[in-house]
Amino acid sequence: MIDRALAQSLPEDLVYSLVQHRVPERMAAELARTGALDRLVEEALASPHTNELVDRIVQSEEMKRAIRELAASPEVREAVALQTAGFAEELLVEVRGWARRLDARIDRRHTVATPYAGVATRAIAFTVDILLVVVLFTLVSGFVALISSLVGTLRPAWLVGTLLGIGWGLVAGVYLVFFWSAAGRTPGMHLLHLRVRDAAGKHPSVVRATVRALTTWISIVPFFAGYLPVLFDARRRGLPDLLAGTEVVYSDRDG
Repeated sequence: MIDRALAQSLPEDLVYSLVQHRVPERMAAELARTGALDRLVEEALASPHTNELVDRIVQSEEMKRAIRELAASPEVREAVALQTAGFAEELLVEVRGWARRLDARIDRRHTVATPYAGVATRAIAFTVDILLVVVLFTLVSGFVALISSLVGTLRPAWLVGTLLGIGWGLVAGVYLVFFWSAAGRTPGMHLLHLRVRDAAGKHPSVVRATVRALTTWISIVPFFAGYLPVLFDARRRGLPDLLAGTEVVYSDRDG
C-alpha cells in the first residue's frame, strides 16, 4: 500500500500542502523562538565531524581550483584595484587636509580662507618632485654608465663628479620647466592639488618657468631662505615667484 501511494502523486501533494501552509517557515520560526535552532547550530559547529568535513572541503582540489579561479577573475581584480585606489585617495585627502591646516597655523595673518598655497603644502609637493627627479636621474645615469662601460671608463674622478652634478641640475631643471610650462603643475603639485600660474592666471611660459627653476635652486642653497617671503607676502610668494611673476594656488577643482 505504501509503495503504491508513493508511486502516485502523494509525495507531490504532500510537498505542495507543506508549502501552501508555510510549514517550513513556521517550524523555523518556532525553533528560533525557543532557542532550539541556536542550540542545534552550536552543537553542529562543535561536532568533530563538522570540523573534519570542513577540512576535507577546504583541502579538496575542487575547492582550491575554485579559489584560484575566483582570485584570477576580472571581477576580483577590479574590486582589489578599486579598493586600493580608494584607500590611496583617502590617504591623499588626509595629507592635503593636514598640510593645509599646517599652512594656516604657520601663517596666521590670513584669518580667512586664502587661495594661495602655504609653506607646508608646497614643501610636501616639492619633496615628492625631488624623489621623482632622483628616480629619473638614476635611470639616466644608469644609461650613461652603460654607454661609458662600452667605450671606456671616464676619468679623472673630479670630472665624473662635476658631470654628475651638472647632470642632476639639468634633469631637475628640465623636469620643473617642462611640467610648469606644459601643465602648470608638477606631479607632486598634482597630488597636493596645487597649481602655479602667472599674473593672467595661465600656465607660466617657458621663460618664466626657466627663471623660476633657476631661482628655486638659488633659494634652496642658503637653508631655503628664499622661501621666507612666503610667510610675509600677501599672496604667499617666495623668491622664485617674485622674480618669475608667478604664484602658487590651491586647485581642488582640477582633481
